[in-house]
Amino acid sequence: MPWRAKPWHPPSGSVMGNKVHSTCKGGVASGHEVVTRAAVEILEAGGNAFDAIVAAGFAGPIAEPALTSLGGGGFLLAHTSAGESTLLDFFCDTPGRGAEEHGALDFRPLHVPFGDATQVFHIGAGACAAPGVLAGYLETHARLGRVALTEIVAPAVRAAREGVALNRSQAFVNQILGPIFLEDDESRAMFAPGGELLGEGGVIRSEAYAETLEVVARGSVSLYSGAIADSIDAIMRARGGLLTGEDLGAYRVIEREPLRLDEGGRTILTNPPPSFGGRLILHARRLLRECLPEGCAFDSPEHLAAMVGVQREIEKDRDLSDEAFEAGRGESVARVRRFIGGTSHVSVIDAEGNAASMTTSNGQGCGVMVPGTGVMLNNMMGEDDLFPGGFHSDAPGVRIASMMSPTIVLTGGRPSLVIGSGGSKRIRSAIGRVLSAVLDFDRSLEDAVSASRVHWDGRALQVEPGLSEAALDAMRARCPVNEWSAANVFFGGVHAVSGSGEAFADWRREGSAAVLDA
Repeated sequence: MPWRAKPWHPPSGSVMGNKVHSTCKGGVASGHEVVTRAAVEILEAGGNAFDAIVAAGFAGPIAEPALTSLGGGGFLLAHTSAGESTLLDFFCDTPGRGAEEHGALDFRPLHVPFGDATQVFHIGAGACAAPGVLAGYLETHARLGRVALTEIVAPAVRAAREGVALNRSQAFVNQILGPIFLEDDESRAMFAPGGELLGEGGVIRSEAYAETLEVVARGSVSLYSGAIADSIDAIMRARGGLLTGEDLGAYRVIEREPLRLDEGGRTILTNPPPSFGGRLILHARRLLRECLPEGCAFDSPEHLAAMVGVQREIEKDRDLSDEAFEAGRGESVARVRRFIGGTSHVSVIDAEGNAASMTTSNGQGCGVMVPGTGVMLNNMMGEDDLFPGGFHSDAPGVRIASMMSPTIVLTGGRPSLVIGSGGSKRIRSAIGRVLSAVLDFDRSLEDAVSASRVHWDGRALQVEPGLSEAALDAMRARCPVNEWSAANVFFGGVHAVSGSGEAFADWRREGSAAVLDA
């Protein structure tokens, strides 16, 4: 029986649901019940936040298979109970080391309909970059964890063998990304075992993935060397990809100093360069604090006008230099004032004061499975937002930038908010929206995450339903507005926990939150 179909009771002393508020010994928020449950199981077994988030990460590819994979990339922002903060960058590298001349790349556009908007991605073997997720999980566990790796993979192994029923959100993603999952015999067996793509209630299972995790936990297999790396190299050469065994062997996790912004008695930590998401989010915070009219109410016309003005300005500042970021304001503030008007995230706090914020992505997947592993490779080379200079414009071995922005807010040196989001280009606007609600207006996590999202896409303002007519009129007077008929996964999936025991997972992606009662 699939996990979702079986009755499950949280461990003694824990509470679980979409939203939780309690005095707690730990909190988890993620995009799926199975993922959150994996983290809770490890916390209950004596693991810390870093053990728990790695367990959640391993469960993700079977519970959220269209969003995350060991064949993708990601980032983990860690703050330890000793007061130390670090960012582990295990995002993807551009491929092509030692690549021989070959014919045309397998690199094709895919138009993905989200409902009231369409986004174009590129798939095929030529869209695959060197993956980092597995390396990142193993590095995180080795440096910060304390529970045996065999215990950490156990929840994911069970889920892969017993199966996970697709919820409505995952079924929607499965359908809109269907052409990718029908590309490969092994992915068809997983996503369309009866010949048609699984819908809501259909069960995803993978014995191959379960076996892969077991041998990884024993230290007897790797994606980066040996038979699996050789297999990836061969399939890429055969199918028109650039990823080579040399790329895999050269891959390394990079430790970075988190980017930080001090706001009085609190500090916001987030993803540093070369990724641009964190820098844009902090730049937006600076601008918003300068431009937000004093005394305005949450979601008032003045608040929304200021926020959207900042979003439009940030779109111009995609290539913001270090010097401009440090300067922080300048002409950007003036321009905003004139206006005024496949990714998954897990957040964990434990009872000791350790906090972990991790965002991972497989893009949409390139359509190529690593034979016999249950692992689909990423399509990061096909995400236009990651390559402002054009597709395949970078030399091999370059760490790709990203919009992913795992974030931690410290108050008095202790984690008061752990937050992050999926959502491609909408990550910066989703996180910025929730940060403003919590930090500027003292809203609850439920209110902040549930509030209607707005995103400036460079041409029009995409708006979820729920805003007042006055706020909408203020927007319509200043820019083109596309009003969505319903809330949508297009606008991201923000999953957050607070240091005070509140946890909330985005209902747009049928997220799951849990706390362990004190």
